[in-house]
Amino acid sequence: MKAILALEDGTVFTGESFTGPGEAAGEVIFHTAMSGYQEILTDPAQYGQMVCMTYPLIGNYGVNPEDAESARVHCPALIVKECCREPSSWRSTESLPDYLKRHGVMGLEGVDTRALTRHLRIHGAMRGVISTEEGPGALAAKARTLPSMEGARLADFTAPEEPYHWTDQGPRPAAPQWPEDSGDRLKVLVYDYGTRWSALRQLAAEGLAILAVPPDFPAQSVRKLAPHGVFLSSGPGDPAAMSEAVSIVRELCEICPVSGIGLGYQLLVLALGGSSHKLRFGHHGANHPIRDDVSGKIEISSQSHGFCVDISGLDELEQTHLNLNDGTPGGFRHRTKPLFGVQHYPGTTPPGGRSFFTEFRHMLEERAR
Repeated sequence: MKAILALEDGTVFTGESFTGPGEAAGEVIFHTAMSGYQEILTDPAQYGQMVCMTYPLIGNYGVNPEDAESARVHCPALIVKECCREPSSWRSTESLPDYLKRHGVMGLEGVDTRALTRHLRIHGAMRGVISTEEGPGALAAKARTLPSMEGARLADFTAPEEPYHWTDQGPRPAAPQWPEDSGDRLKVLVYDYGTRWSALRQLAAEGLAILAVPPDFPAQSVRKLAPHGVFLSSGPGDPAAMSEAVSIVRELCEICPVSGIGLGYQLLVLALGGSSHKLRFGHHGANHPIRDDVSGKIEISSQSHGFCVDISGLDELEQTHLNLNDGTPGGFRHRTKPLFGVQHYPGTTPPGGRSFFTEFRHMLEERAR
């Protein structure tokens, strides 16, 4: 079924829908990962973004329940050169087309994804509309009416409404109190702006007791819970639009150790006096080189964000990571307080080093002594 992608500047790409008739709209970005499409689709940080995969063949290993990063798909559309309809993997329980159809997500293939990626690299991420029914002119005009990512409070659509405990079976709704089996474990309060489940799994793997709360959970309630530390999760949207969250994070910094990744890292920087701005086309991929300025080592990182922070002029903050693709800051730690964060998604423990989550646990252990 013929389908058209029209960008806000009038550029048009023609392909075919592999999910049937329909229409989808959002910011069009490109993602350089060669695999991990299910994680990308279910990552809340991708909310409202139509993702163009730069790798030409997508879907060859299907999808499965274990690889989901949340309970639903957050991308309104997936754009690929070629979609594999018959996956080959012992882990696969469903094909990519069937998965997208079940979640009501558009799939567009046959597009020259190299040309689309180059256009976005030159001109920046753009609003766009995909449709099997309307013409190019009408779709481009519709794209120009879409809200901009700048000023967008997208965490309102991805954050939980109520607290929950993280368990081996996933999130479980709960009262704002620590799990009954917490025992002597260090207790971590997670501010969930749209977290990836893998982050919660890694916190749990460090032996931490986890209570997750919505972004508007008041600081005075945190004092009553007396956590050993607070973790600020990743999520979508413009951090500068989340003034209430920034105010809460500022108060949290006076209560206990705080760490954050992705959007949580950005909010932490804003709470400490930094600023943020939108990147031209963002960082989206599983192969972005990051230099650890503490060890001098290079890490190949997974990233998915369209905004960047500026910590220049904040003498109390020490830069710990640098994005080698464009020289933007990728992490910091406070020189005197137990506060630190990174922009990328931290992986598991690297050879000869400790993971971000292990560093977080060690910080909590030192403060608890």
